[in-house]
Amino acid sequence: MLTPTPFPKSFASDNHAGVHPAVLAAVVEANTGDAPAYGDDIWTRAAEDAFRAEFGAQATVYPMFNGTGANVVGLGLVLRPYDAVLCPDTAHINSNECGAVERVLGTKLIPLPTGNGKITVDDIRGQLSALGNTQRSQPRVISISQVTECGTCYTADEIADLAEFAHARGLFLHMDGARLANAAAELNCSMRALTTDVGVDLFSFGGTKNGAMGAEALVILNPELDAPALFLRKQGMQLASKMRFVSAQLTALLTGDLWRENAAHANAMAHRLADGVADLPGLSLRYPVQSNAVFPALPEKAIAELQQRYLFHVWDADENVVRWVTSFDTTPEHVNTFISDIHLAVRAAIDG
Repeated sequence: MLTPTPFPKSFASDNHAGVHPAVLAAVVEANTGDAPAYGDDIWTRAAEDAFRAEFGAQATVYPMFNGTGANVVGLGLVLRPYDAVLCPDTAHINSNECGAVERVLGTKLIPLPTGNGKITVDDIRGQLSALGNTQRSQPRVISISQVTECGTCYTADEIADLAEFAHARGLFLHMDGARLANAAAELNCSMRALTTDVGVDLFSFGGTKNGAMGAEALVILNPELDAPALFLRKQGMQLASKMRFVSAQLTALLTGDLWRENAAHANAMAHRLADGVADLPGLSLRYPVQSNAVFPALPEKAIAELQQRYLFHVWDADENVVRWVTSFDTTPEHVNTFISDIHLAVRAAIDG
């Protein structure tokens, strides 16, 4: 048996975290005897009930393997061959999914510049001159990330403004909800308040970053979009044969608000980290901390020193901005040790 080499807690991604014990227990519990395949099982029906309880009676859920797949299948429900998606330039579908939406769906992404990962009605308005012009791809979908790739959150009012603007012009609003739980925890509201109640048509729901072993979902809130979903999920290679093990994870997260507990803790650890370095000379924050991510700019020598002992990513090499991400199993002790090492590395870099 391989013995893992111990290393300090990773601050690179919440994907690096383990599995929450309650989720792991749910998978073990589902591992009982035989069950029908492809979602015709009691665990998937329980997940469907849990999502309806969280997002409303009209919500339909399709468990999937990963967020990229959920985004591709979801966008495929609404896009025609000549359509385009308006999204922030930082959007995961634009910058971190290897062109999956464009390759698989053959659609055009129109990335919009943004200073904080969030787009507004004014950002979109200027793109709509293409509507009806046969020489140009037709804007069809507005896609936002919650939380954004910059760690910032859209408020419910901001999402409602986008949805109202989109629907008045025949467009749809899609959300990449990989960290939707973190946004709801940070804003002290329900996940429904950031989706169903403000006009989101469909969204991908992230479980893996919130303590699951590997479980995401496509949630459809606009019933008009639901009919092709079963077929597109299969065609998109996201239909799990032993779906009970994916569904059980999602149900576990939605039971007893475990999703909120995990997300709130991860967010709290990010705030603890940011507060611990806020007054450190030579370090500044690129974006406000509104979730479980911190984006500091610090001396290049300090980055190199810290990366000898910790895992984290460089966000902007030109300006020495890095990204630190906390997770449901990050402890105050992990953060305190990291803060101490950051102070030592930064002061050493400044003193030169």
